Amino acid sequence: MTEAALAIERLEYRYPGAPGLALAGVDLRVGAGEFVVLAGRSGSGKSTLLRAACGLVPHFHGGEIAGAVAVAGRSTRETGPAELAAAVGFVAQEPETQVVSTTVRAELELPLELRGAGAGEIARAVEEAALALAIEPLLDRTTDSLSGGELQRVALGAALVAGPPLLLLDEPTSQLDPVAGEELIALLRRLNEESGIAVVLGEHRLERCLAAADRVVALDAGRVLYDGPPGRFGAAMLGPAPELATPIARLFDLAGLPASPVTVKQARSLVPAGVAARPADRRPVGEPPAGEGLALRCRRLRVELGSRADPREALRGLDLVLDPGERVALMGPNGAGKTTLLRAAAGILAPASGSIEVPAGAAMLSQRPDDYFVRERVDEELPGDAGAAALAAVGLDVAGDADPRDLSGGERQRLALAIAMAGRGAGGEPGGLVCLDEPTRGLDRARKEDLAGWIGGLAGRGAGVLVATHDVEFAARFATRVVLLARGRVIADGAPGDLLGGGWYFATETARVTGGRAITPEGGAPLLAAPRDPLAREEAR
Repeated sequence: MTEAALAIERLEYRYPGAPGLALAGVDLRVGAGEFVVLAGRSGSGKSTLLRAACGLVPHFHGGEIAGAVAVAGRSTRETGPAELAAAVGFVAQEPETQVVSTTVRAELELPLELRGAGAGEIARAVEEAALALAIEPLLDRTTDSLSGGELQRVALGAALVAGPPLLLLDEPTSQLDPVAGEELIALLRRLNEESGIAVVLGEHRLERCLAAADRVVALDAGRVLYDGPPGRFGAAMLGPAPELATPIARLFDLAGLPASPVTVKQARSLVPAGVAARPADRRPVGEPPAGEGLALRCRRLRVELGSRADPREALRGLDLVLDPGERVALMGPNGAGKTTLLRAAAGILAPASGSIEVPAGAAMLSQRPDDYFVRERVDEELPGDAGAAALAAVGLDVAGDADPRDLSGGERQRLALAIAMAGRGAGGEPGGLVCLDEPTRGLDRARKEDLAGWIGGLAGRGAGVLVATHDVEFAARFATRVVLLARGRVIADGAPGDLLGGGWYFATETARVTGGRAITPEGGAPLLAAPRDPLAREEAR
C-alpha cells in the first residue's frame, strides 16, 4: 500500500486547562495526491486537527494527547514542526500570525533559504508561486502594507513555495474576494492533480470548494461525523448538522426536491421546467427604520497609504452617504479600499483631501478581535456600569471572570465591539456608525445567522452599520443595501437583489441556479417547487 500523506489513529487531544476534549478518537487517512475538504461547525475541532497534522499540537500548544499522527510516515510526537516543514505546509486561519519578514519577496524566499536552496532555485520558485497566486505585483511591498486578503495569499505562497507533498489550509478563502477565492480553489486543484500534492482544506464556505474535493470529512464535537464523497454530503448533513449544508442543498430541500447537487451546473440541470417564467423574488431584506441625522458622508474622499516618500492612493475621490438604520454590505476585490474606508470612518486614518463626516461617532471592529484584549478578565476589559451597558448593547452575556481569549469566535467579536464602543464613550448604545471588517471569519452558518440578527438589532436602535465582507451569502442575509468598491471608488450602489442577483462572481449560489430571480434559498425555494395544481402545471409548461 502507498504510504499515506497523513495518517491519524484514535487521536485524542485536550488543550491546557480545557475541561473537555478538542479531539475525541479521530481516525483519518489522507492518501498521496488526495484532496480532502474538512467541514464542521465553529468549535468542532477543524483547526485543532490541522494543527495536529503539522505538529503544532502538541509541540507548540501543549496539552494532553493520545493516539498517533504521522506525516509521510514520520510521527509528529517524535518530530517537531520545524523538521516536518519539508513534508507539510500549513496556512493558519489568521495568516498575519505566520508572516515574519518585512517584504513579500523575503517571506517567500525564507522557507527555501532555510532548506539551503541555491539562488537560481529560489528565484524560480518565488516567481512561480507569485504568478500562481497573482501576488507578483506585491513582491517588493512591505508586509505591513497589505490588506487581509493580500496577506492571506502571501502566507499561502510561503507554504507552497517549497513544494511540500502535503498542504494544510485553515479557511484560506475567508478574506479573499469571490474572484480570488475561486481562483485559489482552482489553483489548489491544479496543484493537486498535476503535482500530486495532497490537500486538506478546512472551510466554512463549502459551496466554494466541494466541487474540487475527492472526499469530505466533517467533524462534530471533535469526532468524525461524515467521511465520504461530496455528492452525498449535502443530503447527509440536512438532518444532523443543517448548518453545514450548502445553499444549493438547502434550496433543493426547501423546495421539496429529492436531489442534492454539488455544483451550480448540476443544480440548473435539475431545476423544474417553467422556473424562468415565474416572477422573480425581489423582496427586500428589510427597510431601514426612519431616522434623523446622518451616519456617514464622504465627499471626494482621498486617502493615501504608505510613506510620504512613496504614497499609495487607496481611496480616490470617493462619495458615499449612509443613513441611520441602514445595513450596508461593503464589497469589492482585495485591495479595493474597504478596510481603508472603515478606518477613515473610525478616525484612524486622515484624509489626504476631500472630507468624511461621522456626526455621531463610529465604533469599529477590525479583522482581529483579539487585538482589543489587554486584560485577563471580561469585567476588567469593561468594568462598572458603563462596561455592563456596553456588553448589553452587543447582546453578550458571559461570566465576568472569563478570559476574553477563551470565548468563542462570535463572542470575541461582540466583546471587541463593546470595548470599541465603550472606548468612544458610547455609553452602552451603538454609535451613529458601526463598522465591521470581515466579521464572518471562522463562523459557521448558524453563527452568521446570529450575527445578522445582531446587526439588525443595532440598526433597529438607529445605528448605521457598514460591513466589509467578501461573503456574498452573508451579505444577502443582512444587507438592505450593497456598495461595491473597486480601485478606491464606488462603482455600484444598490439593492441586494440587484447587485447579488446577477453576474458571475458577486452573486449568490441561489441567484446562479435561479437565473438571478432570488438570492437566498428561502426566496428561491418557491420558484423551484413544482406547481401542484394541474392548471398551474399546464401554465408553467
